[in-house]
Amino acid sequence: MSETSPAIWHQLQRVLRELTRDTLHTCITLFKIIIPISIATRFLQQWGMIDHLGVLLGPVMNLVGLPGEIGLVWATAMVTNLYAGMVVFASIAPGLDLSIAQVTVLTTMMLVAHGLPVELRIAQKAGTRFRTQALLRIGGALLLGALLNFSYGMSDSLQQANHSLWNPPAVDPSWFGWGLSELRNYGSIVLIIFSLMGLLRLLKKIGLVDLLTRILEPVLALLGMGRQAAPLTIVGITLGLSYGGGLIIQEAQSGRLSKQEVFSSIALMGLCHSLIEDSLLMMVLGGHVSGVFWGRLIFSLLAVFLLVRLIRVLPQSVFERYFVRPALVKSPPQDGEIRCC
Repeated sequence: MSETSPAIWHQLQRVLRELTRDTLHTCITLFKIIIPISIATRFLQQWGMIDHLGVLLGPVMNLVGLPGEIGLVWATAMVTNLYAGMVVFASIAPGLDLSIAQVTVLTTMMLVAHGLPVELRIAQKAGTRFRTQALLRIGGALLLGALLNFSYGMSDSLQQANHSLWNPPAVDPSWFGWGLSELRNYGSIVLIIFSLMGLLRLLKKIGLVDLLTRILEPVLALLGMGRQAAPLTIVGITLGLSYGGGLIIQEAQSGRLSKQEVFSSIALMGLCHSLIEDSLLMMVLGGHVSGVFWGRLIFSLLAVFLLVRLIRVLPQSVFERYFVRPALVKSPPQDGEIRCC
């Protein structure tokens, strides 16, 4: 017993060193994307550019059954994040007499298209085209919002007045307050990625990843993804593109996935990520589970299914030009090929 204890301790130390090293490498990759964009977004807020974007989105909001003033909420969420959008919603919504259906439409659109500067850059870093992903996220949000608005109107459901369950605390508008908030966010990302990597190691060790892969394999096959894409897709759908972004980039560029798998996986994660946490956030504002969870999930699966069918009939040159970045996405090794470590 005494002889095995040092061996176990040394093995544990080795695992912790590897986890720490991988976490730092992943976080450095991720922070190179997040920090510059966060600073640029802060300046846009200070200059009032987001307010102007909200005004421009006013007529678009009318197309999905929402008052024009709500455009500022969606603009804030798209340029910054869901939490900032929630703060703006809390300040605007009380005077608009919104129904549950309207709030569900808004919150579902926010879930599909939010944090775009950071998340689109992560998707681009993984090897997909920035403009294509932006069109997919924003266009998908508008289409899903229109479908929900139509279905709620036709069925005359969720038309009662909305009552939000959340009143946000006061936000420190100073640069110092913003900086402290950002540092807390970065610290959370480091802890989450470290925990995630440890959890993934454990799940692989006990065989749960293989089990989940077998369960998801038929669904992923319909969406153009093989077994190698399952862990990556699970990370994105459950944790989100920001928290899991470094892992997504690392896996996408590892060469174990085809270009089609990378695009399909990133597209699905873009439309439907942080499925539990973010859905609960929007339900606090009054969004109904029929839209923020089921509507988004079903729409995302169907949208990616149709995209995969489209990609399969397109010439490879068209796919390379408009959907992926060939220089950043490696093809998986061919049979018999030995990849250098």
